[in-house]
Amino acid sequence: MTVPTKPTDPRRLAFDILERVQGGGYADRTLDATLQRHPRLDPRDRALITELVYGVLRQQGRLDYALAAFCKQPLAKLESRVLLLLRLGAYQLLCLDRIPASAAVDTTVQLARQLQLERATGFVNGVLRGLGRGAAALTWPDAAHQPLAHLQHALSLPQWLARRWLAELGTDGALRLAAALLEPAPLTLRVNTLKLDRDRFLAALATAGHRAEPTRFAPDGVVIRERAPGTLPGDREGWYQVQDEASMLIAPLLAPQPGEALLDVCAAPGGKTTHLAALTGNRAAITALDLHPQRVRLVEQGAARLGCGGITARTWDVTLPPPFLAPDSFDGVLVDAPCSGLGVLRRNPEARWRLQPADLTVLAERQAMILHQAAALVKPGGRLVYAVCTLTPEETDRQVAAFLARHPEFRLQPLTGVVPADWRELLDAHGCLRSWPGHLEVDGFFAARLIRT
Repeated sequence: MTVPTKPTDPRRLAFDILERVQGGGYADRTLDATLQRHPRLDPRDRALITELVYGVLRQQGRLDYALAAFCKQPLAKLESRVLLLLRLGAYQLLCLDRIPASAAVDTTVQLARQLQLERATGFVNGVLRGLGRGAAALTWPDAAHQPLAHLQHALSLPQWLARRWLAELGTDGALRLAAALLEPAPLTLRVNTLKLDRDRFLAALATAGHRAEPTRFAPDGVVIRERAPGTLPGDREGWYQVQDEASMLIAPLLAPQPGEALLDVCAAPGGKTTHLAALTGNRAAITALDLHPQRVRLVEQGAARLGCGGITARTWDVTLPPPFLAPDSFDGVLVDAPCSGLGVLRRNPEARWRLQPADLTVLAERQAMILHQAAALVKPGGRLVYAVCTLTPEETDRQVAAFLARHPEFRLQPLTGVVPADWRELLDAHGCLRSWPGHLEVDGFFAARLIRT
């Protein structure tokens, strides 16, 4: 007998989101769209959906290792929807102590029926019950003696990335980074100083029952430690922008000033563009470019919500010279380039399973093309900030070195004497900003400031 589908059942909604992510969707956007379609969901159900979606994506390698021990068939031969069901059930069994094992199994079997997978219910039931009984006895690869296997199966990295980080970072560094990327990212907000200061926003949060504190480095950042029910204060009024603390450090590196002409060449969704507007008190002329028209609209919508003025957004592929912009015409140019995103896997966990080694070469080539076009738009004496939310040498140090070799009219300006003293622990030996996940809760970012002579 088929159990009627409950459109607001949290496990069903989580399954639907994960299936769309498997089909190429982005977890954050798909999850947000689903929650917006169901505004009356109980807060506990919203929290469970979020936990299941991000948890299954982060822990997929660990879940598959555990499932393989209790599944007579190779996981690669299973129907994709059946494997996804098993991962949902396994995550609840292995990672959610508050859900009894019997409930985790039974609800997964019921979900199989809702999805008209009646033929698989016995199989799903058997595998998950076996896992529930035997999980405590599972033997995980030892980190000291089997670091590659441990990174893959206990810390949920694809094999190619585990090998790469072992070679680049050593065993201890790779283990620390992989463990940090399994942790949920904190909810951090940039206070919109066009409308209020951080102290007033923190007071409003406290009055509404939220527990929050200032970020350590970003002067306008806030970390939400515990949320009360309901929306955050100032959501409609544009009092804040959701943004990681490391991301909040990028726009200030451009040292934007009122009256200047500024360019953000890869602007969407607009967090750094609107930060530039706030830093200049809406008194700079900011041009924001992005490849996709729908993402340009995100920049425009974000600017309107936050009350940012002076921003002109338009569509353009910046691997090509923009004919509508004059050479040597901008005081500051920000290149927040498309990248592998390995520094933000906490927030975009699906990327660890999509990214392939060849993608890094393609991305580095695209970054070089964008940097080349951006260089021509910087005034003599102007600033060019190159930033990526990743950690790979070809997208960071090597990219900057290649740019300087191609553009001798630029020099790297070490940030040591430019940034506040308490930022300096985030700077590398060359004076570039380099933040690591797990270190003071920030995402992984790299940024270099280049001056045109």
